[in-house]
Amino acid sequence: MVQALIEIDENTNRVLNIVKAKHNLKDKGEAIKFVVHEYIEYEDEPELRPEFIEKMNQISKQKSIKVPDFLKRYGLA
Repeated sequence: MVQALIEIDENTNRVLNIVKAKHNLKDKGEAIKFVVHEYIEYEDEPELRPEFIEKMNQISKQKSIKVPDFLKRYGLA
């Protein structure tokens, strides 16, 4: 484990304290790890997997079925 001495502003300190309390963490180090982990999860999440895009492209090429009075039939009009 790496140890670091960092300087943070008051607002960042306040936010870390809130994260620490909200998630029942032991110290600000754990709060920083939590925030970084959440950021990584957010950024690493692919928008759409290639398999999903390929499947949607195949579905969009299929012939559609016409439903007479669709809106009325399903109570949307």
